[in-house]
Amino acid sequence: AVTDGVAYIADGVQGGLQLVDVTDPANPAILGFVDTPGDAFGVAVADGVAYVADWPSGLQVIDVSDPVSPVIIGFVGTPNEAVDVAVAGDVAYVADGYSGLQVIDVSDPADPVILGFVDTLDYAFGVAVAGDRAYVADRYAGLQVIDVSDPASPAILGFVDTPDVAFGVAVAGDVAYVADGYAGLRVIDVSDP
Repeated sequence: AVTDGVAYIADGVQGGLQLVDVTDPANPAILGFVDTPGDAFGVAVADGVAYVADWPSGLQVIDVSDPVSPVIIGFVGTPNEAVDVAVAGDVAYVADGYSGLQVIDVSDPADPVILGFVDTLDYAFGVAVAGDRAYVADRYAGLQVIDVSDPASPAILGFVDTPDVAFGVAVAGDVAYVADGYAGLRVIDVSDP
């Protein structure tokens, strides 16, 4: 994620969350970092707070208002392997491996609470949110479209199997873009879920 000239990087096994000044793209500079308890795989940023999908420790909530000194302020464990996260308003959506999509209330960043979940068909690797729908890159089961209008009871609306392994997803309007392993980029019309 990049916000106001700062890149927020989930740095995997050893690096936690890295904050990098990218205002001069030819000379990026690390501003600060915080080591997370697990392996930081996904990050979303909103309103001075970073949300890190931190396999296997769940969702870490980090105050990044001072990019030189980010601080973990809250967390919630998830049932499986948090690998990606998207945030919309006061809700975080975590792609949680074999436990599907976890929907988490982050209105109090110090005390996030799981509101609901839906078990997807395979292994939830990536997540994007647009309106009242979440889109999950679900490994061998392709793209899952999930109704999240009631966060306590998310429900699968539809899915499309992709030729290879769906690892990541982004959504713009009525189009989902799926990173699909050796099959490359898949562009999917999601106007009718």
